[in-house]
Amino acid sequence: MAKPGKRTRAARESVDFNKAYGLDEAISLMKKNATAKFDETVEIAMNLGVDPRHADQMVRGVCNLPSGSGRNVRVAVFAREDKAKEATEAGAEIVGAEDLLEEIQKGKSDFDRVIATPDMMPLVGRLGKVLGPRGLMPNPKVGTVTPNVGEAVKAAKGGAVEFRVEKAGVLQAGIGKASFSEDAIAANIKAFVADVLKAKPTGAKGAYVQKVSLSSTMGPGLEVDLGSITG
Repeated sequence: MAKPGKRTRAARESVDFNKAYGLDEAISLMKKNATAKFDETVEIAMNLGVDPRHADQMVRGVCNLPSGSGRNVRVAVFAREDKAKEATEAGAEIVGAEDLLEEIQKGKSDFDRVIATPDMMPLVGRLGKVLGPRGLMPNPKVGTVTPNVGEAVKAAKGGAVEFRVEKAGVLQAGIGKASFSEDAIAANIKAFVADVLKAKPTGAKGAYVQKVSLSSTMGPGLEVDLGSITG
């Protein structure tokens, strides 16, 4: 097994893995350890006390990050006529109907978000096996099935981040870039955690949020005290 490099060892040595850091201290240390040659993504992971195998314990939603995501999000929209024009004017890179369906079935996948008007869902539903595994299937619960496609496209490009709990009760998302200011990162984290708390399912029992961790793409994870985020 390859030994970790000097940068990785130094980053790990700077972290107390038995400590839950306050939000400000965690962000400062995370930025200090984001020393890769690219602008690392700030990632949050939340361990939730839910079992998503049960419908009443599923956690899913969308957060509009106040500081933006720092990503260049490519949006594909299923719409016709006036709604297609609206999507294009809002900045969608790919807009279509049957023609877009055929392109995706042939392997086209150069997009990060798929939005559809309600009348297009019978068509989009045929792509369930393609879009579903990638988490791209439009869903009204996260605002990607909507008649207001222009607003949805602008939200996606402006920093809207979808979240969905995984089988083990872990929820992960990229919520900014390491180059963001500490205040900008803090604002995004607080907004994201607030939306996850609002999405608490009716079937959740006991402690809903069990652990919150913060890291950069190449940096070590730091446990963050939930009270410092919500207080």
